[in-house]
Amino acid sequence: MGAKTRSAKDMPNTLNQSEGIFLMAFVDKTLVCNECGKEFIFSAGEQEFYAEKGFKNEPVRCKSCRDERKKRSGFAGRKGQKQMYDAVCAECGSPTQVPFKPRDGRPIYCSSCFMKNR
Repeated sequence: MGAKTRSAKDMPNTLNQSEGIFLMAFVDKTLVCNECGKEFIFSAGEQEFYAEKGFKNEPVRCKSCRDERKKRSGFAGRKGQKQMYDAVCAECGSPTQVPFKPRDGRPIYCSSCFMKNR
């Protein structure tokens, strides 16, 4: 059975596998940020991305508030600076920094020694 296509004005965005219908009629939407109260655009491209990832809910914060929230929570993805911890290499004794909190009884290695022992 082939896929049927219907006009976007007849139906909302949907994926209905039982009928073989797939509509991709995304249009920019204006939403209001729950945090700052300002309006922001949820673009058609962002909506398509959300649909592809299987996200069910629209964003509730604007980009600025989402970014600020990530900074406050310590999660800034790859763009943010990780907290580094001072340590002493268990092999050569050099001071080094690692991106995790060292635990007692666990050896820490500097980059050079880590690569040699890999």
